[in-house]
Amino acid sequence: MAELIADPFRAARLLLHLRQEGVTDPLVLAAMETIGRAAFVDTPGLEALAFEDAMLPILCGQVMLRPSATGHLIQAMGLKRGREGRVLLVGLGSGYMAALLAQLAGHVCAVERFRRLTEEGRARMARLGIANVSIAHGDGLHGWAEQGPFDAIVLAGAVETVPEGLPAQLTRHGRLVVPVAAGPAQTSLVSLNAAGEVTGRQPLFQWMPRLAEGRAQVL
Repeated sequence: MAELIADPFRAARLLLHLRQEGVTDPLVLAAMETIGRAAFVDTPGLEALAFEDAMLPILCGQVMLRPSATGHLIQAMGLKRGREGRVLLVGLGSGYMAALLAQLAGHVCAVERFRRLTEEGRARMARLGIANVSIAHGDGLHGWAEQGPFDAIVLAGAVETVPEGLPAQLTRHGRLVVPVAAGPAQTSLVSLNAAGEVTGRQPLFQWMPRLAEGRAQVL
């Protein structure tokens, strides 16, 4: 895969900021140093903002998460290269998070409710030479049981309650990471095991977009 970071200085500044925000896992930081966020910005003129810790608009009225939120989500998954072989991402969005996970897992399965984002994501992965990501158009809150079980599952958006069927799609020692809405500007990252038991809870003091149920009927 080609080098994707076009501005090493600004990338280094972003990594320093991420460490200050509590994203300290060296594997997560290495992935974020390798995969440039600008390659996933589809709005002309906003590429320079890819190095800022800010949400950015994407197609279908959606947004890219802040890099700090993305880092915290992946860090909470506890991935170790060669150990967490298969992961599920609920909410593909721009594809940036899937590309990061592809650096840490043997295979990434992603489900996206918007058909256009699904198609754009597949095309983008092909252009970037990322071959270990599979993308489906569907309701990710129901998971992707046919591709499981998964060593880790993560939701790329907040929900009010943990989706009931997802823990059952984990391996015996798998981990589910769910951002649960805890207020207007706060989210709790809740970790669960395959039995659906809560094993950890971490406050994330920032707003995250909500994940909607079902497949989008228009876009």
